[in-house]
Amino acid sequence: MKMRQLTMCGLLILSGGLVVAQQKPGPERKRGPRIAKPRITDTVKANVYADNWFKLYINGNLVAVDSISFIPHNVVSVDILPEYPMTIAVMAKDNADPKTGLEYNNSNIGDAGFILKFGDGTVTDASWKAKSFFRGPLNGKVQGATTQHWDIPKDWMVTDFDDSTWPQAVEHTEQAVDPKQPYYENDFKGAKWIWTQDLALDNTVIFRKTIKSPPNGDPLPKTWPRGVIDASEKPASQTNQ
Repeated sequence: MKMRQLTMCGLLILSGGLVVAQQKPGPERKRGPRIAKPRITDTVKANVYADNWFKLYINGNLVAVDSISFIPHNVVSVDILPEYPMTIAVMAKDNADPKTGLEYNNSNIGDAGFILKFGDGTVTDASWKAKSFFRGPLNGKVQGATTQHWDIPKDWMVTDFDDSTWPQAVEHTEQAVDPKQPYYENDFKGAKWIWTQDLALDNTVIFRKTIKSPPNGDPLPKTWPRGVIDASEKPASQTNQ
């Protein structure tokens, strides 16, 4: 019994009373200033449809890539955190053999089309820039088909890329593009189908557009903390230079 009393940890007998020994608290940790962080409600929805495939950059950052390279046609919807000015750069591709410009085992000349709408009111129309980098079949026929390719600039997606000499996009009718069911199940109201002048023969097209402020009149968003994630998969020694 005495041994048990002596080994009871944390009990002190002072002046006939029982006191529980307590560990002294350490120094209080200083907190830095609170950082305002965006919530999902600060994002806007982006709906994108390409015949057949696309990848989308905003202010030089990769935002979305079509998960289906050919068919079935699909709509890609993602949440984006807008930042203005907002430079949108899109590479869109119609399915085409690189040597012939044909599809379905070189039996058919395909057609193309691209449409986009953001929740801030950004839409595709003839104010966008559009340039073709792969055209074919040059004779417009299945027999004896040949193609022409142009080098794609490595920095076509960055904000300060000079597209001043590029032609404007051409608007096309819904009937001409003939979109499939997913298009009608998503919100593209106010957006126009765009491409170059030739839906059939231009197979790889890059689009660019800079949005200075929300087209729907919303106030400019706060300057949120932005990440520095590099999606290019370059070695760290190159990305840090």
